[in-house]
Amino acid sequence: MTFSEQLSADIALIEPALEKYLSRETHEGYDRIFEAAKYSAMAGGKRLRPVIVLEFCRLHGGDLKDALPFACALEMIHTYSLIHDDLPCMDNDDLRRGRPTCHKAFDEATAVLAGDGLLTAAFETASQADVPAETALRCIRVLGENAGMNGMIGGQVLDMLSEHRRISEDELRLLQKLKTGCLLRAACELGCIAAGKTDEKTISDARAYGDRLGLAFQIEDDILDIEGDEKTLGKSIGKDAASEKSTFPALLGLEKCRSLVLELTEQAVEALGAYEGRAFLETLARSLTGRKS
Repeated sequence: MTFSEQLSADIALIEPALEKYLSRETHEGYDRIFEAAKYSAMAGGKRLRPVIVLEFCRLHGGDLKDALPFACALEMIHTYSLIHDDLPCMDNDDLRRGRPTCHKAFDEATAVLAGDGLLTAAFETASQADVPAETALRCIRVLGENAGMNGMIGGQVLDMLSEHRRISEDELRLLQKLKTGCLLRAACELGCIAAGKTDEKTISDARAYGDRLGLAFQIEDDILDIEGDEKTLGKSIGKDAASEKSTFPALLGLEKCRSLVLELTEQAVEALGAYEGRAFLETLARSLTGRKS
């Protein structure tokens, strides 16, 4: 199976499962919240994080159906973070994945509640996985740690505090490790746990892949905010400069950023070691270098 075929097969598993988990309407007058949640969650996108969950599970010989609830839970958390990130009190974006953001399509209050709903639905979904209780509990802990105040949320706080001031490269690396890297690292770890591979080296290598990939991904995002095409990206560009945010291109310049992306990508690939079946994850990492969206 080629990389593209395997990616399509993974997404073909994720999409209906995600919709099923989010289709819990009671028809008792508040279905609008389900509509708003699904409007954002089912709007496409790369599905990078859930794909990585499945592929790390596959890499370690696990059953993808065991990993699928955790993959969907992670995508719900990612989507909630995008809904809240787009709000006027945060990045104030009008466009996401080529269409109006949730608060534009509905209203701000509904968008806040849709994000809250997706976050709580993520943990409900993870708790329903048909795996040993110890496995489910460990995965739930990984989700909470990486999405919480010492993870993605902490990174978002640092991001807001960095507006209109210059921060150091070390500060920026920490910001992006938390804001972007934590969910990618969680994806790698969740796949390993779902496959029953929880020894220290396996988890350490998985985290290393996620950390390097997360930073490379964010630097590419910073480059695209300068050079990208709004129609291709499906979101507004030039927002970082308008908010006077510290970014990697602003600190290091575009050419050094491109070199750093290549370096980080190779470090991610090296973290996969000599595992059989690592080809997909190698190609995935390299496919994100120089991407257009």
